Amino acid sequence: MDHLFAFLLRQGDNALVLGHRTSEWCGVAPALEEDIALANTALDLIGQTQLWLGYAAEVEGAGRTANDLAFGRDAYDFKNLLMLEVPNADFGRTLLRQFFFDAFQVPWLTALQTSSDQRVADIAAKSLREALYHLDRSAETVIALGDGTEESNKRMQAALDYIWPYTGEMFADDATDTAMQTAEVAPLPSAMRDTWQQTVTDMLTQAHLTAPEGSFAHSGGRSGFRHTEHLGHMLATMQVLHRSYPGAVW
Repeated sequence: MDHLFAFLLRQGDNALVLGHRTSEWCGVAPALEEDIALANTALDLIGQTQLWLGYAAEVEGAGRTANDLAFGRDAYDFKNLLMLEVPNADFGRTLLRQFFFDAFQVPWLTALQTSSDQRVADIAAKSLREALYHLDRSAETVIALGDGTEESNKRMQAALDYIWPYTGEMFADDATDTAMQTAEVAPLPSAMRDTWQQTVTDMLTQAHLTAPEGSFAHSGGRSGFRHTEHLGHMLATMQVLHRSYPGAVW
């Protein structure tokens, strides 16, 4: 697979999968304000998906569109971070997953603004404005719940313990990352680790939450079978209309 194509799929798949997971709270969030905020975050992410996958389709040159890449691939073809496809299950997990991703995306998109690929730089600049807002809001909400009642702190700590092992994959470099660095399209993801760690450490301190013992986050990795049954189940819901009526237009 072309390295630029793979790189663009990763960006688009991350936004798509997290956007869909976040959208699952629409109408069922614990408070109206959260319902609206999460729906807006999901819309931002789906908008970013359109940009990344639209460019990926052009680079691939196989006549596919962003919609084809989003709705026509099977689970094993997706390149998203495993953390982003984990079912919501609990509101605390959703919030911490969002915060961990936002804390990575802000320095990542900031760096991509100077990409040698102008399309990548332009998409990053547009996405960064949204990511900055997402980070402010997710950090604020996690702190409010962590520093809230005994029950809210307990539930946020449990969510942290569950999500934490997934975070290391964000910083695992591979051949595609090296190729993008060499071409000056993107830095290595591992270069974001120190900034992410500082942001997360500051937030956890304010939220009175404790990271699990050991290394700051597991090293993770991008090799091997990365997707669980979670993504397959999610795609079955997300892709049902497109697959049931291929080529349909409205």
